[in-house]
Amino acid sequence: MNNNGSNNQLEQIAQTALTPMGFEVLEVQVQNLGGQPIVLVRIDRLDEQPVTVDDLTKASRAAEAEFDRVDPIAGEYRLEFESPGAKRPLTRARHFERMLGLKARVRGEGQAFTAPIVAVDGELVSFDVAGERITLRAGSFQANLAEFPDRHR
Repeated sequence: MNNNGSNNQLEQIAQTALTPMGFEVLEVQVQNLGGQPIVLVRIDRLDEQPVTVDDLTKASRAAEAEFDRVDPIAGEYRLEFESPGAKRPLTRARHFERMLGLKARVRGEGQAFTAPIVAVDGELVSFDVAGERITLRAGSFQANLAEFPDRHR
Protein backbone atom coordinates (compact mmCIF):
# COMPACT_ATOMS: atom_id res chain seq x y z
CA MET A 1 0.00 0.00 0.00
CA ASN A 2 1.37 3.45 0.84
CA ASN A 3 4.88 3.99 2.16
CA ASN A 4 4.05 4.91 5.71
CA GLY A 5 0.50 4.85 6.93
CA SER A 6 -0.49 8.04 8.72
CA ASN A 7 -0.56 7.83 12.50
CA ASN A 8 -4.34 8.35 12.33
CA GLN A 9 -4.75 5.38 9.99
CA LEU A 10 -2.45 3.25 12.16
CA GLU A 11 -4.38 4.26 15.29
CA GLN A 12 -7.66 3.24 13.58
CA ILE A 13 -6.23 -0.18 12.63
CA ALA A 14 -5.00 -0.74 16.20
CA GLN A 15 -8.34 0.38 17.69
CA THR A 16 -10.31 -1.92 15.36
CA ALA A 17 -8.31 -4.89 16.64
CA LEU A 18 -7.93 -3.93 20.31
CA THR A 19 -11.04 -2.07 21.50
CA PRO A 20 -13.26 -5.20 21.37
CA MET A 21 -10.61 -6.97 23.51
CA GLY A 22 -10.90 -4.35 26.27
CA PHE A 23 -7.83 -2.27 25.38
CA GLU A 24 -7.55 1.44 24.74
CA VAL A 25 -5.02 2.68 22.19
CA LEU A 26 -3.30 5.66 23.82
CA GLU A 27 -0.76 6.43 21.14
CA VAL A 28 0.77 5.09 17.92
CA GLN A 29 4.22 6.28 16.83
CA VAL A 30 6.28 5.31 13.82
CA GLN A 31 9.98 5.28 14.61
CA ASN A 32 12.40 4.96 11.74
CA LEU A 33 15.89 4.82 13.11
CA GLY A 34 17.74 4.19 9.87
CA GLY A 35 16.62 0.59 9.52
CA GLN A 36 13.33 -1.20 9.57
CA PRO A 37 10.49 1.09 10.74
CA ILE A 38 9.00 0.31 14.14
CA VAL A 39 5.30 0.94 14.80
CA LEU A 40 5.00 1.49 18.54
CA VAL A 41 1.51 1.07 20.01
CA ARG A 42 0.99 2.25 23.58
CA ILE A 43 -2.09 0.64 25.18
CA ASP A 44 -4.02 0.71 28.42
CA ARG A 45 -6.81 -1.50 29.71
CA LEU A 46 -10.34 -0.13 29.53
CA ASP A 47 -11.02 -1.61 33.01
CA GLU A 48 -8.11 0.55 34.29
CA GLN A 49 -6.21 -2.41 35.72
CA PRO A 50 -2.43 -2.56 35.20
CA VAL A 51 -1.33 -3.79 31.77
CA THR A 52 0.35 -7.20 32.10
CA VAL A 53 2.87 -8.96 29.86
CA ASP A 54 0.04 -11.35 28.93
CA ASP A 55 -2.06 -8.33 27.85
CA LEU A 56 0.77 -7.09 25.62
CA THR A 57 1.07 -10.56 24.03
CA LYS A 58 -2.70 -10.79 23.37
CA ALA A 59 -2.83 -7.25 21.99
CA SER A 60 0.18 -7.91 19.78
CA ARG A 61 -1.34 -11.06 18.25
CA ALA A 62 -4.71 -9.40 17.59
CA ALA A 63 -3.23 -6.22 16.12
CA GLU A 64 -0.69 -8.10 13.98
CA ALA A 65 -3.53 -9.92 12.24
CA GLU A 66 -5.33 -6.64 11.55
CA PHE A 67 -2.14 -4.87 10.38
CA ASP A 68 -1.39 -7.82 8.05
CA ARG A 69 -4.92 -7.64 6.66
CA VAL A 70 -4.85 -3.86 6.01
CA ASP A 71 -1.13 -3.70 5.10
CA PRO A 72 -0.69 0.05 5.85
CA ILE A 73 3.08 0.23 5.44
CA ALA A 74 5.09 -0.84 2.40
CA GLY A 75 7.90 -3.28 3.09
CA GLU A 76 9.01 -4.79 6.37
CA TYR A 77 8.27 -3.16 9.71
CA ARG A 78 8.13 -4.23 13.33
CA LEU A 79 5.07 -3.85 15.54
CA GLU A 80 5.81 -3.23 19.23
CA PHE A 81 3.47 -2.82 22.19
CA GLU A 82 4.02 -0.96 25.45
CA SER A 83 2.05 -0.20 28.56
CA PRO A 84 1.44 3.51 29.27
CA GLY A 85 4.69 3.94 31.20
CA ALA A 86 5.99 6.96 33.07
CA LYS A 87 5.20 9.45 30.30
CA ARG A 88 1.63 8.19 29.83
CA PRO A 89 -0.29 10.17 27.18
CA LEU A 90 -3.36 11.90 28.64
CA THR A 91 -6.03 12.34 25.96
CA ARG A 92 -9.46 11.95 27.59
CA ALA A 93 -10.98 13.66 30.63
CA ARG A 94 -10.96 10.28 32.43
CA HIS A 95 -7.17 10.05 32.00
CA PHE A 96 -6.77 13.39 33.81
CA GLU A 97 -9.28 12.36 36.49
CA ARG A 98 -7.23 9.24 37.26
CA MET A 99 -4.08 11.38 37.68
CA LEU A 100 -5.55 14.28 39.70
CA GLY A 101 -2.89 16.02 41.79
CA LEU A 102 -0.01 14.81 39.62
CA LYS A 103 1.94 17.01 37.22
CA ALA A 104 1.28 16.89 33.50
CA ARG A 105 3.35 18.30 30.64
CA VAL A 106 0.96 20.28 28.41
CA ARG A 107 1.46 21.57 24.85
CA GLY A 108 -1.04 23.19 22.49
CA GLU A 109 -3.89 25.72 22.61
CA GLY A 110 -1.16 28.38 22.82
CA GLN A 111 0.09 26.78 26.03
CA ALA A 112 3.29 25.03 27.08
CA PHE A 113 3.71 24.21 30.76
CA THR A 114 4.21 21.48 33.33
CA ALA A 115 1.78 21.75 36.24
CA PRO A 116 -0.40 19.73 38.60
CA ILE A 117 -3.87 18.65 37.45
CA VAL A 118 -6.21 20.27 39.98
CA ALA A 119 -9.73 19.61 38.68
CA VAL A 120 -11.74 17.84 36.00
CA ASP A 121 -15.26 19.05 35.23
CA GLY A 122 -16.84 17.19 32.34
CA GLU A 123 -14.38 17.70 29.45
CA LEU A 124 -12.66 20.68 31.13
CA VAL A 125 -9.32 20.04 32.82
CA SER A 126 -7.76 22.62 35.16
CA PHE A 127 -4.09 23.02 36.03
CA ASP A 128 -2.34 25.14 38.66
CA VAL A 129 0.32 27.00 36.70
CA ALA A 130 2.38 29.00 39.23
CA GLY A 131 -0.73 29.83 41.26
CA GLU A 132 -2.86 30.63 38.21
CA ARG A 133 -5.65 28.24 37.24
CA ILE A 134 -5.63 27.37 33.53
CA THR A 135 -8.55 25.34 32.15
CA LEU A 136 -8.47 23.57 28.79
CA ARG A 137 -10.80 21.16 26.99
CA ALA A 138 -9.58 17.54 27.03
CA GLY A 139 -8.54 16.41 23.57
CA SER A 140 -7.76 19.95 22.32
CA PHE A 141 -4.13 19.81 23.50
CA GLN A 142 -1.33 17.29 23.97
CA ALA A 143 -0.45 16.14 27.47
CA ASN A 144 1.74 13.52 29.09
CA LEU A 145 2.12 12.57 32.70
CA ALA A 146 5.19 14.36 34.08
CA GLU A 147 5.51 12.50 37.38
CA PHE A 148 4.95 8.84 38.08
CA PRO A 149 2.24 7.93 40.61
CA ASP A 150 3.38 5.99 43.69
CA ARG A 151 0.75 3.31 42.92
CA HIS A 152 -1.35 2.22 39.94
CA ARG A 153 -4.23 4.61 39.20
